[in-house]
Amino acid sequence: MDVSGDVDRHLEHPVDLVLRSTRVVTPEGTRPACVAVAGGTIAAVLPYDAEVPAGARLEDVGDHAVLPGLVDTHVHVNDPGRTAWEGFWTATRAAAAGGITTLLDMPLNSLPPTTTVEHLRIKQDVARPKAHVDVGFWGGALPDNVKDLRPLHDAGVFGFKCFLSPSGVDEFPQLDQEQLAASLAEITGFGGLMIVHAEDPHHLNAAPSRSSAKYADFLASRPRDAENTAVENLIAQARRLGARVHVLHLSSSDALPLIAAAKREGVKVTVETCPHFLTLTAEEVPDGATEFKCCPPIREAANQDALWQGLADGVIDCVVSDHSPSTADLKTPDFSTAWGGISSLQLGLPAIWTEARRRGHTLDDVARWMSTAPASLAGLDRKGAIEAGRDADFAVLAPDESFTVDPARLHHRNRVTAYAGRTLYGVVTSTWLRGVRIADRGRPAAPSGRLLERNK
Repeated sequence: MDVSGDVDRHLEHPVDLVLRSTRVVTPEGTRPACVAVAGGTIAAVLPYDAEVPAGARLEDVGDHAVLPGLVDTHVHVNDPGRTAWEGFWTATRAAAAGGITTLLDMPLNSLPPTTTVEHLRIKQDVARPKAHVDVGFWGGALPDNVKDLRPLHDAGVFGFKCFLSPSGVDEFPQLDQEQLAASLAEITGFGGLMIVHAEDPHHLNAAPSRSSAKYADFLASRPRDAENTAVENLIAQARRLGARVHVLHLSSSDALPLIAAAKREGVKVTVETCPHFLTLTAEEVPDGATEFKCCPPIREAANQDALWQGLADGVIDCVVSDHSPSTADLKTPDFSTAWGGISSLQLGLPAIWTEARRRGHTLDDVARWMSTAPASLAGLDRKGAIEAGRDADFAVLAPDESFTVDPARLHHRNRVTAYAGRTLYGVVTSTWLRGVRIADRGRPAAPSGRLLERNK
């Protein structure tokens, strides 16, 4: 079928690439198609048998699935200041190898944190020459920086992160309920978004806590009630102020009815969860295996089942990594003192696909959770879908191929992972950013990412 001439006549740039597959994941569903790319933008999604325009390069990936490039809105790059933990070079290489084409960097654990425009510019200058994928930034909301929130918004951050309990680093203190209200009122005044680490400090302080290598002891120290109460209080504040809020890394399924009710009521609340909560369970964590430690924690298998149901029902909007690495020496065998964080940038897509396919979900679901919804959350209207006018960002996946996770093959700086030795389905065979292949079978190319700002 020759429809290529009609496409070319309506384009600013001629079609220079056609990506063909029997499985292209589009907003209308997965189907055989040719994706025509012109100047880094998707020009059209054409029938599978469409004629390739003259001068365009054809990349036929056979039966491998073409997904929109993943958008990971929860990544701790830790650069500058704690670059022994991670860095823009290593984190974005891992992202590219894992099918992620856009990430948003959290305002901590870098030094300085992204809490002023000056600090934002420092981070942008560090990231610019190192980014293998597109990179944007969240700002931070602290007890003493309400005056900095609007300037940060105007400078292009995508929203503001706060903690309701201790963050683990002194330079990023938590907000109490009065401080949360003040920051939310300011952010709501200019139409911004607050993203929230929702654990209640009073419940955490009342929970049993002791030095221990036993995961059960750590789990008892981060009870579900801490999340449930924090989410309930956040919803109440959002309802009262008309604020737009987002719950980060939900692990307690007990909070889902609260969230569902708030959404039905019209409260502007969205929710994410993470691959580790959906694929790992408390019952399988060995004593001393602090590569599994994160806050809030990995919970029991029954809780995981309920999280999957929350995704299926649309109560949970998206799945993002919360990639939070550290040096290996900080992962001591004592769960009470080990650094909390799971490194999964490169493995999130296969980890989720492995469990999703077992539970009867499709690649359309995975693309919605890991690309479309995070892009929508951040207002990235050129990302998140394979349709005309979007950036030509793709993750090409061999969904029926499997591999065993070897930490030595990972690209993030400290190759500690809770997934070591696990067999996962879904091999990312290539990753494309604006029509350019940025990773091939796990081997990233030279940096070609751009820095993104909310208002550009």
